[in-house]
Amino acid sequence: GVMCPSYRATGEEEHSTRGRARLLFEMVSGHPDSPVTDGWRSTEVRDALDLCLACKGCKSDCPVGVDMATYKAEFLAHHYAGRPRPAAHYALGWLPLWARLSRLAPRAVNACLAAPGLARLAFAHESFVQWWERRGGAEPDPGDERAVVLWPDTFSTYFHPGIAISAVRVLEDAGFRVAVPTRPVCCALTWISTGQLNVAKRVLHRTLDVLRPWIDAGTPVIGLEPSCTAVFRADAPELLPDDEDVQRLSRRFRTFAEQLAGHAPEGWRPPVLDRRATTQTHCHQHAVLKDDPDRELMRRAGIDARVLDEGCCGLAGNFGFERGHHDLSMDIAEQGFLPAVRDTAPDALVLADGFSCRTQIEHAGTGRRAMHLAEALALGLDGRAGPADRPETRTDNPESRADHAESPAAHPETLIERPTVPPRDARLATAAASLAVLASGAAALRTLRRRGG
Repeated sequence: GVMCPSYRATGEEEHSTRGRARLLFEMVSGHPDSPVTDGWRSTEVRDALDLCLACKGCKSDCPVGVDMATYKAEFLAHHYAGRPRPAAHYALGWLPLWARLSRLAPRAVNACLAAPGLARLAFAHESFVQWWERRGGAEPDPGDERAVVLWPDTFSTYFHPGIAISAVRVLEDAGFRVAVPTRPVCCALTWISTGQLNVAKRVLHRTLDVLRPWIDAGTPVIGLEPSCTAVFRADAPELLPDDEDVQRLSRRFRTFAEQLAGHAPEGWRPPVLDRRATTQTHCHQHAVLKDDPDRELMRRAGIDARVLDEGCCGLAGNFGFERGHHDLSMDIAEQGFLPAVRDTAPDALVLADGFSCRTQIEHAGTGRRAMHLAEALALGLDGRAGPADRPETRTDNPESRADHAESPAAHPETLIERPTVPPRDARLATAAASLAVLASGAAALRTLRRRGG
């Protein structure tokens, strides 16, 4: 199970699902003896919810189905109504917008992100949607029974486009005709998780406008990022309960594995990889979507999967990047998730469909890089499941190729790619940050001298 990562790591009652639910009850009941006296502005409730990872584990694991992630989002919406929010709500809560703006100069943005003290993320030089437009080709008719819409989520589009490209290859191999929205769309997850619910509703309404021809035709929409797929299956219908379009979309939104395991044309078989794999199921998939189709698809592909039951990865979207959360994030990951990844045999795959899970694996010193199931199957289409030592190191990225040049199986034509920041750019960003700090210090010193003189 998943519930509750912060309680499992801290052992403190206030960070349990029960403890948080009790505080929320005290807040809304408003009885004279309640320890919570300032309602939605309560700092006690805010602090108790601060370490909630919004993993949704309680939605499936709690006997009464408490969805603390939804409660947290609602509380944050009221708590910060009409006043400034934490910086993370603007930086990470508005990530889809910043990701689109990164297209103006992705290399410069990556260099800045490589500066000390900032999130170690790198935007792709070419986004998935840019690749799709460059590729060209006729769009299928929404009424085509083989048509599917591949959802261009923020993470698979701007950070790991190789995943979406791999998904296109596999879906087309299965006989589907793929369409990709090129106008901006978003599930609004980052606004929901930070309690910016009015913004989230506007974003969802704009997305529904873009998807309306496909919704009207009943075309399946295929999600690659579990947290985004879970939004359309659960959060969006709850947020917009009277919108018939979002209700219809929720019934047609499927995972990559659901589409291939349950709706592929008769006679199609996935490529056979004959590999062992350590697989991490994203928390939102565990809670909302379930992973039975993934297990079935892996079985058909000859993947001997060890599906972990070690709980949350600890990063949990924006949680692990927020101030004061890093140590707890790592404590949660080290309870079982990261040790299991480190114990994975060198010739086995590490599979994680969630961006947070992959990021935690790569940044936590495991020596491994996780792949999405779509990437693994795309390798199999060419009869190549990856090098014998590290399947995930087969990359189109020149820097990564150089790192593994000694491996005779490290072929440059393989499809798995991850954006990196060239060392020179990182050094320049570090130097610029250092100069900025020195300049700020010098300015402060001059100010103090003037005041003292």
